[in-house]
Amino acid sequence: MAAADTCGAGTLSSRSVASEAGQGGTSSFQRKSKASGGPGGGPRLLSIAGTRPSVRNGQLLVSTGLPALDQLLGGGLAVGTLLLIEEDKYNIYSPLLFKYFMAEGIINGHTLLVASAKENPANILQELPAPLLDDNSKKELEDVHSAKTPEPDVNMKIAWRYQLQPKMEVGPVSSSRFGHYYDVSKRIPQELLQSSKWHGFFLPEHISPDLKGESCFLSCGYMRLLEFIQKSIYAEGFDGANPQKKQKNILRIGIQNLGSPLWGDDICCKENCDNNHRLTKFLYILRGLLRSSLSACIITMPAHLVQNKSITTRVRNLSDTVVGLESFIGSERETNPLYKDYHGLIHVRKIPRLNNLTCDESDVKDLAFKLKRKLFTIEHQL
Repeated sequence: MAAADTCGAGTLSSRSVASEAGQGGTSSFQRKSKASGGPGGGPRLLSIAGTRPSVRNGQLLVSTGLPALDQLLGGGLAVGTLLLIEEDKYNIYSPLLFKYFMAEGIINGHTLLVASAKENPANILQELPAPLLDDNSKKELEDVHSAKTPEPDVNMKIAWRYQLQPKMEVGPVSSSRFGHYYDVSKRIPQELLQSSKWHGFFLPEHISPDLKGESCFLSCGYMRLLEFIQKSIYAEGFDGANPQKKQKNILRIGIQNLGSPLWGDDICCKENCDNNHRLTKFLYILRGLLRSSLSACIITMPAHLVQNKSITTRVRNLSDTVVGLESFIGSERETNPLYKDYHGLIHVRKIPRLNNLTCDESDVKDLAFKLKRKLFTIEHQL
């Protein structure tokens, strides 16, 4: 009898639990999903503005500012890697890729670090191209201007909707899209520059006059730059040791004309120079800083001026991604009818192998670029 009472009580309690679960719409017995962040859920992907994970290896990617180049590199530039741009002969088109990379960082709210030995970083930022309007803004603007004879009520609604909006030429671009297009004939709005965060390294300001005539000038210039980059990474928590107070962000590093005589390097002047390992040591340490931080770096280098080609090979090996530009100016191809619609060739010399043994190397090798009045485009040369 006692057993029956116990069994009945157990049945009653199970029914009450079932009824309570049915009334609440949820059960107390639920399986933990991976998205819940439980012990078995695995790590979550970082959600940072202007980034997306690679579909092949899950590596976090940022845009180079040129969607066509992103496609050639397997979706974008991986965070923690180094992109080397081998400058064209007259250094006309390589600065455009450099400025695209920096302008994309400003649009997405990334922190910039601009280093140069020739031009003040503040002047470089003033020359960044202006972003083009996104498709939604273009459509809304076309809808407004296409209404030839609107009714009074509709006209008042449109006026009320747009009267407080800034002009379309200087309005902020929607950063939800990965990769944007830019108008090289216009400059980036001052409102975007003033709201951005950036650090500038101008070599003449960091080298004292007493050291300019000494043999250690080369190493001093590179070491000062490494110290500046390391300080910026550690101070703002891009390495993770000092967590960022606000939302996680990306540090975009840009270095112009590295290895040129402007940096005090003599690899462009002598074939057998005494200090031919200083540039490779600099890149080795820099890549270590990139690997341990939320940062991405672009470097332009006059590879065509390097006298010793073995140095060029070592520099390419120390870079994760290598892209070379070949201009038609002053060459036989400038008058060749086959290349009449283009201004040069782009050579993808190296694609990174990240977290796998293969890379997204494109089968298309004949790639040409042309600079229109507003856009820099990369196309397949037929």
